[in-house]
Amino acid sequence: MTSRAQPIRTRKLPGERRAEIVRTAAHIALEEGLERITLRRVADELGVRPGLIGHYFPAVENLVSEAFSHAATEERASLMPCEERGLPADARLARFLVRLTDGEYRDLSRLWLNARHLSRFKPGLRSAVRAQESETRTALTDLIEEGRLAGVFTTGDAPGAALHILVTVDGLGAYANDDAQVEHPALDDMAIATAERLLGLAGGSLRRASSCADR
Repeated sequence: MTSRAQPIRTRKLPGERRAEIVRTAAHIALEEGLERITLRRVADELGVRPGLIGHYFPAVENLVSEAFSHAATEERASLMPCEERGLPADARLARFLVRLTDGEYRDLSRLWLNARHLSRFKPGLRSAVRAQESETRTALTDLIEEGRLAGVFTTGDAPGAALHILVTVDGLGAYANDDAQVEHPALDDMAIATAERLLGLAGGSLRRASSCADR
């Protein structure tokens, strides 16, 4: 009787395994919430023993914080992709705001609500939330300042305008858990209209800028 050859199992490098764990935890967070991240749950998703996850993350709180940071970083990269840096500032801002309001980012809005609530009780997660907020605020401030220097935006306070826009976006995100969402056209354009008012743009100009950039 011939023996069947056993598949060769390749051990992943520590960096690869750690990144895989964080990606998996981030996926769980987006789909079900940060509370659902446990060493056993992540291990089950990856088909490994919980002890392996514990080797990289002895404290699950650290994994929760890194999972949130990973998801938020990926979100920012997709909202402000590097390949669009050659576009005018108003077109890039328009695309950023249109993407945020088209419904595709509802799971991420829920994640931010989830993270901000839990961060009251988890110092590590609180630090991660603050760091990600700062990164996004800086990226938007830089974009607005670029537009101001190019003569596209008229604001004299780029950081203040960025903060105002992001607070409006966060306010809209508070509806993310409402399955019977309030339906009103004002909600679709609230962040965009706020940006236009703060930056000295005509009403409807940001949506037009977004459409023109696609041509």
